Amino acid sequence: MSDRVRDHDIVVYGASGFVGALTARYLAEHAPAGTRLALAGRSAPRLAAVRDKLGVDWPVLVADADDDAALARLAASTRVVLSTVGPYLKYGAALTAACAESGTDYVDLTGEVVFARQSIDANHERARETGARIVHSCGFDSIPSDIGVHVLAQQVAADGEGELTDTAMVVTSMSGGVSGGTIDTLRHQLDVMRNDRGLRRLAASPYSLSPDRNQEPDLGRQGDVATVKGADVHPTLRGTLAPFFMASYNTRVVRRSNALHNHRYGRRFRYRELMSVGTSPISPLIANGLKLGFGALVAGMMLPPTRFVLDRVLPAPGSGPSEKAQRDGHFTVDFFTTTTTGARYGARFRAQGDPGYAATAVMLGESALALALDGDALPASGGGVLTPATAIGDALVTRLRATGMEITARRL
Repeated sequence: MSDRVRDHDIVVYGASGFVGALTARYLAEHAPAGTRLALAGRSAPRLAAVRDKLGVDWPVLVADADDDAALARLAASTRVVLSTVGPYLKYGAALTAACAESGTDYVDLTGEVVFARQSIDANHERARETGARIVHSCGFDSIPSDIGVHVLAQQVAADGEGELTDTAMVVTSMSGGVSGGTIDTLRHQLDVMRNDRGLRRLAASPYSLSPDRNQEPDLGRQGDVATVKGADVHPTLRGTLAPFFMASYNTRVVRRSNALHNHRYGRRFRYRELMSVGTSPISPLIANGLKLGFGALVAGMMLPPTRFVLDRVLPAPGSGPSEKAQRDGHFTVDFFTTTTTGARYGARFRAQGDPGYAATAVMLGESALALALDGDALPASGGGVLTPATAIGDALVTRLRATGMEITARRL
């Protein structure tokens, strides 16, 4: 971030939305005393209502997503912008550009391949020049994936066991609601890609977010939508594993981290994400049913007749679960890898709280706090369009562990 004096440490943009308000509340309760926070969005009355509910005296900044001048003033006023305003492909380009231009660090929740690629192309070089760390995907998309592999690779390197090869993340336990914002993001992405073959090819590429796709190894298909026998991932796993519905985005983020780290994880690093559906004899049916069901959802949202029906039954943007449901949610993801020396390693990322809401508010809030306050503890990566692992790294691991999240790695 630029050394110029700023009025704020963190501005929460979209603070009157469901996740924005949750994140603002988290910061109100957990930011260190003296942290200079502000709320921003397009409606001053709605922002003031959030401020009053929180019982804080933070400034309120008005900036519409298509008002370039207002967004430039907002970005220049703060050390970090925390944005929850999506779909980012629709609303995010001007704000990320303003942050890159003004040397302002930035975090968001995007899980949109096309937006992230366009942000890289538009902002990476300028952000490197100004020192801005533009860090997409700082919620359940994609911190558990990116940070989990980060600590796994660190442990392997510390033990002198070479590099990672075949690596899988398995969602072994998860409870939480479906985000209306996530559904709206999927809907908008499908609308954009429907008539653009180039964007469809981009989204399908395993290295769609890599700095230079031509420099990536040709490791073939890496299983984003495949069902897999648990024993093929690790001998202790039973049953059949289903594809994880966020794999098609998270895997691209992890591969970008590897490339930005000069392939520190390994040139033969192959990565996929899966989900446990139990160990009963019918687990193959369940796994394949989930695979077909997700495919049917995507197909249904692309066809006007079924889209009309789905739009009326799926969660609406801005909605979310009750506070009790958010508290009672949880997730555990386990990582399994074989190294170039033949050693087997595992890692775990576990947290309490609904993954897409309560836990995401923690991860997003702590990402912003790390960028704003942790200074020399951050990786020496400089600016650019980065990932949680390459922009925040161990500073984020330390912070998330302090909140009670389990992040561990060990030899199996």
